[in-house]
Amino acid sequence: MNERADAVLTAPADPALPAEEAKNPLLVALGERVRNLRARRGLTRKAVAQAAEVSERHLANLEYGIGNASILVLQQVATALQCSLAELVGDVTTSSPEWLLIRELLERRDEADLRRARIALGELLGTAAGDPARNRRIALVGLRGAGKSTLGQMLADDLEVPFIELSREIEKLAGCSVREIHDLYGTNAYRRYERRALEETVQIYSEVVIATPGGIVSDPATFNQLLAHCTTVWLQAAPEEHMGRVAAQGDTRPMAASKEAMDDLRRILAGRAAFYSKADLSVDTSGQDLAQSFHALRSAVREAMSRAG
Repeated sequence: MNERADAVLTAPADPALPAEEAKNPLLVALGERVRNLRARRGLTRKAVAQAAEVSERHLANLEYGIGNASILVLQQVATALQCSLAELVGDVTTSSPEWLLIRELLERRDEADLRRARIALGELLGTAAGDPARNRRIALVGLRGAGKSTLGQMLADDLEVPFIELSREIEKLAGCSVREIHDLYGTNAYRRYERRALEETVQIYSEVVIATPGGIVSDPATFNQLLAHCTTVWLQAAPEEHMGRVAAQGDTRPMAASKEAMDDLRRILAGRAAFYSKADLSVDTSGQDLAQSFHALRSAVREAMSRAG
């Protein structure tokens, strides 16, 4: 028996309160999932406790919502129940049999297979590939300092279409600056404004060049909308060039408060690169001057538009 596991599963209830009043709703929901999974597997509580190396009493506490387990103990219980930790804690992809069956089909697939599945699913559900203006809306994605604003305006002038900076549209909707939105209302509110601004831009413009905020890939729902309604271009650059360009503008956000700004920037870029790479096109501006970068962007976009007819 794992004595350390027993210790972290001790019921946290205040003895001065009735048991029902002391229960945390999150722990109650977790306990219900444990019971349901155990029932689905046809396992006794004793069998699960033995496999998970916790006492049956403490497993009972967990099942009845009065056992606050550590993440390691939850992993032991998940292993004993022959399920993933995500399923135990209630990840949305485990919320129904259909979700589980779909997830099983997609597990262990490579990125190319997953991309094809995402596009096919979007077509099936009518959320993608049905917008005839998609090829005439060009959206630039990438970190601050990639040149989205400058190159975006140049591209819009060349194509003779409007140019929209989504950050400015967000500020119009909110009635305050992006920084004030974050400070006053928080990141979740900012993401809601961001999605509304994108939806309105797509509804208003059938031909446009859009410079998107660097973090637009942080919200999968908004990024899906962008991919569905716009031809997307990832403007890449080396981290050092990103930092140099932003500093030249007199603004080092979002790294201003960090003494290790370059490390922070590299981590941000590493965390977002996998999402940026879902763009239709990629243009690397590293080591290029403005004219060279614009020529590469213009050529890539015009070729894509020509292929699309």
